[in-house]
Amino acid sequence: MACGSILNGMSRAERENEFDELFVPVGVQTRPLPPGVTLSPSRFPLPTATTAEGLLCVGGRLGPEWLLDAYRHAIFPWPMWADEPLAWWSPDPRAIIELDGLHISRRLQRTLRSGRFRVTLDRDFASVIHGCATTGDRTNNTWLTAGMIDAYRRMHELGHAHSVEVYRGEELVGGTYGIAIGGLFAAESMFHRARDASKIAVIYLVEHLRAKGFMLLDIQQWTPHTGTLGAIEISRDEYLRRLAEAVELPVSW
Repeated sequence: MACGSILNGMSRAERENEFDELFVPVGVQTRPLPPGVTLSPSRFPLPTATTAEGLLCVGGRLGPEWLLDAYRHAIFPWPMWADEPLAWWSPDPRAIIELDGLHISRRLQRTLRSGRFRVTLDRDFASVIHGCATTGDRTNNTWLTAGMIDAYRRMHELGHAHSVEVYRGEELVGGTYGIAIGGLFAAESMFHRARDASKIAVIYLVEHLRAKGFMLLDIQQWTPHTGTLGAIEISRDEYLRRLAEAVELPVSW
């Protein structure tokens, strides 16, 4: 069913609600899973059945069972508007950071050695996601809606979402957070209030994931900022191959 006709028929009050149904947009290009890839049953369409931009479907809910199902199948929520039904995405290509391919510049190495920053894990998830939503010009100008923040805080309470905090003295100046499933860590966002603080968070995240035996660090989309750390793009088919193996690994945060 075309999502345009669904959205046009909803009142504003209805649009602010979540739905049990998922609606497929116009322009979906259906492709089979890559050879050899088997995914567990899902409430979502195949992650290879998207528009050219990577939009899979709209609707659904932000409950833990929905989010875990999505990440296990290469799908993530990314609201287009706060008062519209959720949008779920599976873009091609997909950006990752290879756990053995992190690039640390000489200047960043000096920053690490300086002792300027202190790094913790899961000490203040709420403040990290708040920083991701509000730092700089992000307030009311980000996909991190109130509903998204509540959903990921709930995932943290359940042990599925984790954060890296970067402090300068006692001030939180940077961080990142994401979802861990088996050997997958799906990084969602990061922020900084001091130069290099978000990069320090990523460096410590990669070190932690390597030490714990993780296999895949997903960052969804490549940016020049993550590119300086060695982020690369791979095809969705290649991502699905790696994901299918990663989520079955018996490792934990």
